[in-house]
Amino acid sequence: MQEVDKSPGWLRGAQIGLGLIAVILSISIIARPALATLSIVYILSIVLLVIGIGEVLSGIFVKRKSRLASIVLGIIVIILSITLLAFPVGTTVFVIYLLAIALFFVGIERIVHGVGNKERRGWARAFTIGVGVIALAVSIAIMVSPVFGAKLLGVIVGIALLIIGIEMVIAGITGKRQSILPTR
Repeated sequence: MQEVDKSPGWLRGAQIGLGLIAVILSISIIARPALATLSIVYILSIVLLVIGIGEVLSGIFVKRKSRLASIVLGIIVIILSITLLAFPVGTTVFVIYLLAIALFFVGIERIVHGVGNKERRGWARAFTIGVGVIALAVSIAIMVSPVFGAKLLGVIVGIALLIIGIEMVIAGITGKRQSILPTR
């Protein structure tokens, strides 16, 4: 049984504020999706740099058996992150190509599954084959134009952030918090 109670006022205010920030960010991402995708690469590269530095420091100052491995792996992560920061466009294009190749194989798998699965009804098989064809078409479009892929990725992230932002605002306005724990 679910118990529904009101969230504290400060939490509701934070949900509304953060939700509005997410909505504003999502609109700016949807407006400039390729730039948003490039920004994601920058942010992830900086996060990797911080993690690498943390690993090196941990290897130097924390006494444990794997100190040398921590230092070496930390240095590798630092070098990788600096390389990513130095070549963000190339990195973005590389990641987009990897995603396009994965989508290509997913499309092939869906088509093969749709054609080969005789247990499903005709419309379900046709839908599976259609999804595979769409995945293949999008994958080929991305491989032909990585800019299209960057924009598509940015739009998808923007839409996801918009939905999350709206959900947070609604949760803050209604103030309802659900608990899945059993009541006594």
